[in-house]
Amino acid sequence: MEINALAREALINANGIIESCFSPAKYSILLSSVAYDKLWQFNLQGLPADLIHRGLAVEDPNSPHGLKLSIQDYPYANDGLVLWDAIREWITAYVNHYYPDPTLVESDSEIQAWWEEIRTKGHADKKDEPWWPQLKSPKDLIEILTTIVWITSGHHAAVNFGQYTYAGYFPNRPTIARTNMPTEDRDEAEWELFLQKPEVTLLKCFPSQVQATTVMSVLDILSNHSPDEEYLGNHIEASWEEDVVVKAAFEKFQGRLKELEGLIDLRNADRNLKNRNGAGIVPYELLKPVSEPGVTGQGVPFSISI
Repeated sequence: MEINALAREALINANGIIESCFSPAKYSILLSSVAYDKLWQFNLQGLPADLIHRGLAVEDPNSPHGLKLSIQDYPYANDGLVLWDAIREWITAYVNHYYPDPTLVESDSEIQAWWEEIRTKGHADKKDEPWWPQLKSPKDLIEILTTIVWITSGHHAAVNFGQYTYAGYFPNRPTIARTNMPTEDRDEAEWELFLQKPEVTLLKCFPSQVQATTVMSVLDILSNHSPDEEYLGNHIEASWEEDVVVKAAFEKFQGRLKELEGLIDLRNADRNLKNRNGAGIVPYELLKPVSEPGVTGQGVPFSISI
């Protein structure tokens, strides 16, 4: 709630940082709202469904994770699917342990009320959409929980904690163009200046000093891990530790996260993977499960954390 409050106060408010420093200006948040209204569906938020929907994968039972990627060297998908499977396996063991009889899910008034609130309160504007998953079986609950955990952990880590790494140096990812770039059919003197001293034209086009430093500061804050950050698999709840079955499932989950960390290191060292290794390429570490404090480009917290 604090994150939401601060964002509404300074980041996405009228004439706030987004509207003042990004090209869409006063239409920035409006465009985001329209995109949510037209495109957002809960059943497409899980990683496999998202990749298929975007044309980046097709179902293939003979491929790892049941998907064949359209782009084989796709770090987000390759690392993300390993994390998705680990999360799903942990949740599957947990749900099946507490709901050994499939009929118990549909008759559980608390879990049904929780799902009802998500649909009708959390997304009141979409509560009547036909794509909402039903919650009638452990399988349904596993899919819903895996999707929610993925969005608030792996997905958020992938889109958030690399922002300063990729865009902190603003010429690499300028957020706004204040002027049009000259072309050959434009004013001859302007074109010649661009050819002779491109940096002069580029600096006029790039964000101003105030805009650039504002965005850099925000990206630094967004990309930071606090010293007390809690990461996936880093802490076992007391109630889990008391149950032998749940404790064993969680320890297996921890082991899979450790394997993912080593796998990411191996992939980043592979010279054949040009999207994560080579000159000018930032090693892809956004889905490494844990991180030191600060801006590291690593670490997957339990939930959305800034």
